Amino acid sequence: MSLLGSIVSKILHPFGGGSADAAPAPSGGTTGTSAPSTPSAPGTTGGEPVDVAAVLTGLAEKNPQKLDWRHSIVDLMKLLGLDSGLASRKQLADELHYTGDKDDSASMNIWLHKQVMQKLAENGGKVPDDLKH
Repeated sequence: MSLLGSIVSKILHPFGGGSADAAPAPSGGTTGTSAPSTPSAPGTTGGEPVDVAAVLTGLAEKNPQKLDWRHSIVDLMKLLGLDSGLASRKQLADELHYTGDKDDSASMNIWLHKQVMQKLAENGGKVPDDLKH
């Protein structure tokens, strides 16, 4: 799974639901209203859109570290238990087709955070307006 796919899955499908990759993995279960969502079917997470802020705030409250997931891609990745090192962030930038200078990590990080929030919204997440710009 791609790094972006991991991020989207951990937030929108925290209990092992669908995949954020291009093709959904077979669920092996019954068909019905609980089918996993795919990027081509935003908002179909089995009901209401997933409240991204609520999920992440809940995770942050349980985390011993003070992580500012609302503003920091590094803290967002740490909160999800993902490697937040520069190499991983450069990999994520590649996946999202970042065209800027990857050695300017501050600019790249800001861009990455915005893109991840946008992708969460595109994949059925309810993202607060202040996190979309």
